[in-house]
Order: sequence, then structure tokens, then C-alpha cells
Amino acid sequence: MEADADSGAERRGQFMQQTSRARRAFVTGAIVALVMASSAVAGASNSSIKGTYNAAAAKMVPSAYKGKTLQVATDATYAPDESMKGTTMVGFDIDMIHALATTLGVQINENNVTFDNIIPGIQSGRYAIGNSSFTDEKSRELKVNFVDYFQAGEGVYVAASSSATFTGFKSFCGHTVAAETGTSEVKDATSANKTCPKGKKITIRSFPNQTQANAAVLSGQATYGFVDSQVAGYIVATSSGRYKLVGSAVNVAPYGIATSKTPNGHALALAIQAAFNVLIANGTYHAILAKWGLTAGGFTANKIVLNGAIS
Repeated sequence: MEADADSGAERRGQFMQQTSRARRAFVTGAIVALVMASSAVAGASNSSIKGTYNAAAAKMVPSAYKGKTLQVATDATYAPDESMKGTTMVGFDIDMIHALATTLGVQINENNVTFDNIIPGIQSGRYAIGNSSFTDEKSRELKVNFVDYFQAGEGVYVAASSSATFTGFKSFCGHTVAAETGTSEVKDATSANKTCPKGKKITIRSFPNQTQANAAVLSGQATYGFVDSQVAGYIVATSSGRYKLVGSAVNVAPYGIATSKTPNGHALALAIQAAFNVLIANGTYHAILAKWGLTAGGFTANKIVLNGAIS
């Protein structure tokens, strides 16, 4: 998703394209209701796919977190990754964090937080974990640790009545682009603006949540919506024909779950990394991805990596 503000303000069934530098994969998705997130703390996941407690991974959780409820920060306006269904947070990231918690034997509480407030909240100690489709970028690694667990590109959608096309960032020149504040898409559109000819610059409109960015495209305030590729596909698939995808995904990169760069945060990240490998080995990880139609972005055990260090 989603470079941070300091890095230039930085993220079914139908088939959607997701293109990397050397390959093309198709992501499918199950249709569920697209709902607006509330600011309240969400209830527990209602996923039928559960993890299994693993003593070896659980032993890695630092003592400072044992017996406590870990606060998790998520911006739940980013379906199919994370969104609200009534008062319950749902999505593949939500199923995954609950499976991780079960594996590690810890209690968690999901908090619905505006995206660009998540990393500051981790740094301040308010949240132990950031679980919100974070693109693992070097600028962010200066502030938090990331356990990479998924891969996504950036996708582009427009209103169904639009004649706009997308063949690369040059297509944005002279147009207005809508994206969520603090995302990689805002950062990348800002960088692309530097290559546009004089008089045909990109107007970048950033919004506090994805719901508002979608509305800007539908109302004509923006020509393009720019968002993570599987999210773009979901927006189109659940829009009752109001949007359409254009072009192919760009900038394929890993997602990471964020923890603080304190000793305890670093140890927690190592425990999460171990738990992901348990979930891959017992099939839970890929079952969750299959449930949400996102298997094309899945990792194998040797790709679950921790980027970052204690600082």
C-alpha cells in the first residue's frame, strides 16, 4: 500500500492482471460487500480458517508481550485486504494476523486507524503491530521493522464511462490521480510527475481513506484511481459496473507486517517470521490466500524475511 508521509507522502469473482518485471499472474477474488470502515476498535476475526498453537514459535515472543493483549493497527478501508463488515474487521490481512496470534499463543486487539497514523503509533508504543498492506520500503525500514509475507503491484482504475487508458506513468500526465494519503501510490505518482512535460503535470489528490479516493474517481474529481493491484481489482469487481481496470499493474513489491525497532519489537518480528513459516508449512497461509483469491501474491517459507534492525 501504503510510502509514508516523510517519503513524499507514500498501497474479485473477476480476473485481474498483475504484472511483474518478468512475469504476469492473475489474481481472482470472491465478491463480498465493500463497506466503509468506522473509527471504532474492531471485534475479533470471524474467519473459519484458524492457526494452530506452536510452542517453538510461541517461545520466541518476548516476555514483555506475554499475558498482554497486543494492540494491532489497521486501516480498514482497503478491501479485500482489510475492511469493515458491521463492527467486525475482515480481510486476508485480518485472517492472517489472527492465525499468527493463535500460532504464537498471544491475544490481539485490532484498531481501525487512519493509515498515515500507524507508523507513528508504533514508534510511540501505542501499537505493537502494524497490519495494513504496508509496502516494505527502505524509507519505512528506518522507522519500523517489516516481516515480508505477500507481494502486490500497483493498479489503476477509472470510471466505467471514462475513455482514459494507462500504458505507464506517462498516462497520468495532465490528469488528476486519486490515492490514499501516506501510500506508496502517492509517492510514486509524485515521482512520476517530475517526468511530465511542462503544462501537463499530474494533479495528485490524496484522501484520508480509500473510500474517499474511490468517490473522487466516480464523481469526476479525478481521472484515475491508483491503489494496490488486488485492491483495484476488488474495487472494480464489487462496483456494480461503476469502475473498470485500465492497463497492467506496475511496481510489484512485498508487503510487510510492521513492529517497532526496539529490542522487544525486533524480537516480536522474529516470532512473527517464525509463525508465518509454521502457517506455510501447515497449509493455513495458502488457505487464507485462496479464500480471498490472492494466491498469486503468496510467498513460500524461504521468502518470509525480516527487514530492519534494532535502532
